Amino acid sequence: MEQSLLYPVVNAVRTDQKLDGLWRFSFDAVGVGPQEGWAKHLPKAVDMPVPASFNDFFTDKDAREYTGDFWYEKKFFVPADYQGRFVGLRFDAVTHRATIYVDGVKIRSHEGGFLPFVADVTDALHYGEENTVVVQGNNELSREALPAGDTITLKNGKKMVRPFFDFYNYSGINRSVHLITLPVERITDYTTDFTLAGADADVHYTVTTTGDHDVVAVLRDADGQVVAENTGKQGTLHVTDAHLWNVRAAYLYTLTLRITNDTTIVDEYSAEIGIRTIKIVGTEIQVNGQSVYLKGFGRHEDSPFAGRAFDLNVEKKDFSLMQWSGANSFRTSHYPYDEQVYQMADREGFLVIDEVPAVGFKMAAASFLGGLNQSFFKGPWIKPLHAKHLDQITDMIKRDKNHPSVFAWSLLNEPDTVTEESVPYFKQIFAETKDLDPQSRPRTFSLSEDDTIETSKDLDFPDIYLLNRYPGWYHYAGYQISDGEAGLREEMDKWAASGINKPIVFTEFGADTEAGLHKLPSVMWSEEYQVEVLEMFSRIFDSYPFIKGEQVWNFADFQTVEGNMRVNGNKKGIFTRDRQPKAAAFFYHKRWTNIPLDYKAQK
Repeated sequence: MEQSLLYPVVNAVRTDQKLDGLWRFSFDAVGVGPQEGWAKHLPKAVDMPVPASFNDFFTDKDAREYTGDFWYEKKFFVPADYQGRFVGLRFDAVTHRATIYVDGVKIRSHEGGFLPFVADVTDALHYGEENTVVVQGNNELSREALPAGDTITLKNGKKMVRPFFDFYNYSGINRSVHLITLPVERITDYTTDFTLAGADADVHYTVTTTGDHDVVAVLRDADGQVVAENTGKQGTLHVTDAHLWNVRAAYLYTLTLRITNDTTIVDEYSAEIGIRTIKIVGTEIQVNGQSVYLKGFGRHEDSPFAGRAFDLNVEKKDFSLMQWSGANSFRTSHYPYDEQVYQMADREGFLVIDEVPAVGFKMAAASFLGGLNQSFFKGPWIKPLHAKHLDQITDMIKRDKNHPSVFAWSLLNEPDTVTEESVPYFKQIFAETKDLDPQSRPRTFSLSEDDTIETSKDLDFPDIYLLNRYPGWYHYAGYQISDGEAGLREEMDKWAASGINKPIVFTEFGADTEAGLHKLPSVMWSEEYQVEVLEMFSRIFDSYPFIKGEQVWNFADFQTVEGNMRVNGNKKGIFTRDRQPKAAAFFYHKRWTNIPLDYKAQK
């Protein structure tokens, strides 16, 4: 668990210098780096952009599919006046594990390829001089790590990953690297929660610091006017005539936390917050007490060239397309995204299901993913996996808990829930995460087609049900689609007969489609067939009052491992990988722009 995951800010007492750009990069297929002194300097290296996945910059397949240790190196200058302060190197994400060295000295290691970590380099630096940071990374998969998979060795001696998940194992320094300086006595964390009372609101806050001085909390509205102020490391800010953050109608206040010593500012941290409440009431998802119907996407951080790297240009385009489509939500499938994505969602009023990379916890998932016909939760890897799983849930919630856009936590994607061995694991992970979120937002996980109301042993745990279903594609496809619709209606009728009192959100459904392929009459892979599948799902969604959301799979085409069921990746995107619309995009633009926010609200 990280001590502090506050996003870097720049002000009078804090600095943030990005070390993005070209780094030196080397593969270490035989693991000689530690013995040959690579921690001090890479002897042979090529230039590599940061942030970026390294895979698609190479023209030879051995490099693109490389599995094992890899190294990055960057020189950076540290001003003399940084001495006497906390100095850290913040890595927003290194996939999947990293060891950090500064001038040859090992600082720390970290595992988890989708969340940030800070290396305290205060005592390792040469101030007023140039320093060298070296990162030893590793992208191997195992059943003891998130996301789950295997690493095998081919007969030619080269390693290869076999992921138990259907997206490409893009690797490297996928997000920005920051050189940050902070006061020795500083703010390390804060939490917010909200109470609404008529037109007014109370903002309850708690602040964690490294010292004993008190904290002043100041809340400003969008015009910069102070609307509330309080002194104390915990307290309440009363806001008269509060502007609430709403879905696709965001309003953000600025919360400034300040440590002072008499008249001197010791530390200061500011962030935008949105005043709103999230509740599950029966089968309704409520924001500020009003029923909300989710319209949107499962997504991936995936784009040409840079792979899984965060690209502000791509993200801006994606939000524009989601707005045009009439969407109001998305799931960070299947891992926490770069924090800048949540900041954009905060500003644009999107609801986010925030998902930890607990994907592949199902050995019998599908033959093309390398699954095995056994219970995943029966394996000897469960104990070490559980510790890493809890650690990453803890850090995800700690990082993202103050974003108004985050309305639910997804703790797993499509795990095996049909065996009794899964129950103790779910019971433990839900008990351990119960009190991590001060706002008590719903916790959930997605259920695959094997995990139904009749077969799943773990339906008591989630606060909302997320269903991933693929009639019309993986089964009952093509001319059999009518049977697929009938079968899904039969399943929904069983949910209805159960007296369901929790909302259902469909978080995956769809059909692979080759953009530009048109057929009359339709056939699978054509744009016409994709629309027919989505029309079928829409009829079902409109038929059941407890279905309170639809997040189509996927926003855009994305890269996967090679396979005879994939033609250069997963093509279920409503948009192509380069963000051009398929016919399905126009279908959703028409559908979603005509569905009100409170669709199916209980009257």
